[in-house]
Amino acid sequence: MPNTDNNKDNVGFIDIVKSVFAAMFGVQSDKNRQRDFKQSSMVPYIVVGVVFVVLFVLGLMAIVSVVISA
Repeated sequence: MPNTDNNKDNVGFIDIVKSVFAAMFGVQSDKNRQRDFKQSSMVPYIVVGVVFVVLFVLGLMAIVSVVISA
């Protein structure tokens, strides 16, 4: 049975951001995870993941500094 999915060869930036965001919160669907692992390069996922982690840590630091100073 041929694969009838409309998978693109290239995943767009928004798809990468959504995949990384979902994976960080543990709600990534199996379909999207398989699509992501079929990509030839993992570099965009790593870059977006690192950016999200940095923003998350900076956000936590900002919240803690506001709470401590109050």
